[in-house]
Amino acid sequence: MELAVLNTSGGDTGRKVTLADSVFGIAPNDHAIYLDVKQYLANQRQGTHKSKERNEVAGSSKKLKRQKGTGGARAGNRKSPTIRGGGRAFGPEPRDYRFKLNKKQKELARKSALSYKASGESISVIEGFNFDKPQTKEFTKILQNLALTGKKTLIVLPEDNDNIYLSSRNVQKVSVTTAGRLNTYQIMYADVLVLSEGSVEKFS
Repeated sequence: MELAVLNTSGGDTGRKVTLADSVFGIAPNDHAIYLDVKQYLANQRQGTHKSKERNEVAGSSKKLKRQKGTGGARAGNRKSPTIRGGGRAFGPEPRDYRFKLNKKQKELARKSALSYKASGESISVIEGFNFDKPQTKEFTKILQNLALTGKKTLIVLPEDNDNIYLSSRNVQKVSVTTAGRLNTYQIMYADVLVLSEGSVEKFS
């Protein structure tokens, strides 16, 4: 698959890059995408949820009323989950939501997501650019030139660039990452994938 390389003004540079069919042209595996996205979201969870059970609630352990003869149900102490102010029965406990996913399956998921974007013509390639210092105004102008304003855009760089990252940090619906850190969730979440020309060779 060939794509034209655009400049920061939105014009055609006359150059083209070839996207590897082994990455951008496979038959997508929906289940692999599901598992990889599920793992990514699970890893974001802190798992610090907690409620007090009956042994953790402050209060007397004295029996509230005699066992028989009241005409009502049996009652223990005021910490019982059936009484207002008592502990919670089977409440949430701190836990780790992370789970293991094989590297080959994660790689399949990422290639499947990239193939979906390629088949949907949601990938653009832009020539390499840089800023001498963080410049949000100039970064926003590039988005306007590429007709990406208001779209969920993921820009993929070949390597870390602090000036570009800081320039984009305050722009809504725009994320910047590197080819090495690109994950399935980011790809599927974005409306448009913008690959820096230098990052294309990283996908093989």
